Amino acid sequence: MNATAFGERLKAGLWQDNPGLVQMLGLCPLLAVTTTFVNGFGLGIATLLVLGGSNVLVSATRRWIRTEIRIPIYVLIIASLVTCIELIFKAWFPTLDHSLGIFIPLIVTNCAIVARAEIFASKNPVGQSLADGIGMGAGFTLLLATLGFVRELIGSGSILSRMDLLFGGDPMRGLVLVDGGWLLAILPPGAFFALAILVAAKSVLDNRQRQKARDAGRAPGAATSAQGPTIS
Repeated sequence: MNATAFGERLKAGLWQDNPGLVQMLGLCPLLAVTTTFVNGFGLGIATLLVLGGSNVLVSATRRWIRTEIRIPIYVLIIASLVTCIELIFKAWFPTLDHSLGIFIPLIVTNCAIVARAEIFASKNPVGQSLADGIGMGAGFTLLLATLGFVRELIGSGSILSRMDLLFGGDPMRGLVLVDGGWLLAILPPGAFFALAILVAAKSVLDNRQRQKARDAGRAPGAATSAQGPTIS
């Protein structure tokens, strides 16, 4: 798989087909744990690893998986990877694992992972499936981290607090901008509001890009070349 194709799959996962912003998949953990940046980023990395690994394994074994039992096999593969990731978190990031709680095991039920296995990995070679898994996982991680950053900033008045959950050391408060914040931002309704704002922002940016493309197509030079040379 060449670099161009890999870049296209990565771009699709980050923006065009982002599981959270476009497909609206995996909303339960997305809305539940993104009260801080570190929680969102940690769960996003776990999801990325599972998504990339499951895509590779499904693609590598797709010729031997019978159609009638493909979904249970996909779930079994995903559950095995999630168990491995959960054990890694418990061993190396115990405090973060405790903070994320049940949502690491619940990665098994993330519709985005099963959907990519069914829609893409089961029909494409290993290289393309890996690129798709990384792209979709990176897009989901970016969305989780962004939501966590925004909700932490508005709800707690801090930025990048408790990064010690990832890197160890003494508890870090991050950059505290104000004492306290808007409580609604870190409650469940705040998650819906924040996600809605991000979806709306993406829609506005996409519409602007499409408008620019249409304007470029109607430019005088484009119109002249489309009509062809004039015969005098």
